[in-house]
Amino acid sequence: MKNVTDSFVSLGHWPSAGSFGVNTDILATNPINLSVVLGVLIFFGKGVDLLDNRKERILNTIRNSEELREGAIERLEKARARLRKVEMEVDQFRVNGYSEIEREKLNLINSTYKILEQLENYKNETIYFEQQRAINQVRQRVLQQALQGALGTLNSSLNNELHLRTISANIGLFGVMKEITD
Repeated sequence: MKNVTDSFVSLGHWPSAGSFGVNTDILATNPINLSVVLGVLIFFGKGVDLLDNRKERILNTIRNSEELREGAIERLEKARARLRKVEMEVDQFRVNGYSEIEREKLNLINSTYKILEQLENYKNETIYFEQQRAINQVRQRVLQQALQGALGTLNSSLNNELHLRTISANIGLFGVMKEITD
């Protein structure tokens, strides 16, 4: 023990010239080193978790991860089921869509044929109307030319006396017709 106290006392007797010396007395320096190391470990090691606490946290993290994994698997299965359902609905819509398209196509073709038939009927009616109009125009023209020819013949062959007799005969006819209608 004397050595230990001597080592502390000798610290005060070191020369102040700045020389550095090594204390070779192992028994004197070991307790000092050990006390410093233990003090540092205790001071800085207070906040460090013990191994059991760390193990418990890791196990809790693993349990939480397993629960999250199971939940994710459940959600994945639900999503897959919804996907299968949606794919079936899409296929059904596709089949219905194709049949609807075919039905609309047939309806369009039928309505087009009806419209073409109506247009053909309108065309035939228009042609018939134009023919009747042309025939009536020709009749009027022929009648007009016949009347002009008859008037020309009458005017050239009529004299005043014949003309007066024709007028009196026509006046007589009008008088008889008036008596019949009254």
